[in-house]
Amino acid sequence: MTARLCLAITAGVCLSMTPLIAPAQPATALQPFQVVGDAIPESLTRMPGDAVRGRALVANRQAGLCLLCHTGPFPEERFQGNLAPDLAGAGSRWSAGQLRLRLADAKRFNPQTIMPAYYRIDGLARVAPAWQGKPVMSAQELEDVVAFLQTLKN
Repeated sequence: MTARLCLAITAGVCLSMTPLIAPAQPATALQPFQVVGDAIPESLTRMPGDAVRGRALVANRQAGLCLLCHTGPFPEERFQGNLAPDLAGAGSRWSAGQLRLRLADAKRFNPQTIMPAYYRIDGLARVAPAWQGKPVMSAQELEDVVAFLQTLKN
């Protein structure tokens, strides 16, 4: 199944991607989490993420969509974004909990961010019917990305 995912970058400008994978999981499968300050300190899965799978998600333009806005240590990937912070050194700048919140729902600490919510299903605008009620990433995928980003130290 394919679906259209639209990420609003600025007023009037929208980038569309057609993911090659199906939406992660149904709304009822969202794991509850607690935000403490600017972080989600506890893992969503209670298991460590897999950094190898996380890197693959970050570099995949149809799954993670990260390189649409971010640049990072991916020499094999051309045309990386420049709208958001460089992912190089992310593990030095942010804790695992801070990265987890930024991925799950960055608007919780910065209402003006252009970062999409990868683990939220409510209060979103212009969501394609196939994606309604489904997060962009599963809890495990989010933990895998956190594990990878934690490896990016200066």
